[in-house]
Amino acid sequence: MLKFTAEHEWLKIDGDVATVGITTHAAEQLGDLVFVELPAVGTSFSKGGDAATVESVKAASDVYAPLDGECLETNQAIVDDPSLVNSDPQGAGWFFKMKLANKADADDLLDEAAYKELVG
Repeated sequence: MLKFTAEHEWLKIDGDVATVGITTHAAEQLGDLVFVELPAVGTSFSKGGDAATVESVKAASDVYAPLDGECLETNQAIVDDPSLVNSDPQGAGWFFKMKLANKADADDLLDEAAYKELVG
């Protein structure tokens, strides 16, 4: 199941684990990424709280926790090579995996059609 937030994060949900990244739209708006800071494994997230930071040639931006949960794994590849986020934001450019505190909360997020309508 693929879900999106109004803050331009995507979630691929498998059971009670979500893989999280930024959308293609967000990556395009940011431009070429030069730095990514990811959360530590074990970090607890509150929905809407800061989860990661990205810096591009244009700006720095926070990546927010889409739901409550805990960081299970991070993608070291994007720390080593931030351009992966630009080249494949909704694939190899994922940021972290999180255990969802309440999987049902994902029902309140946007589906792909609603997200596309949001970004026009």
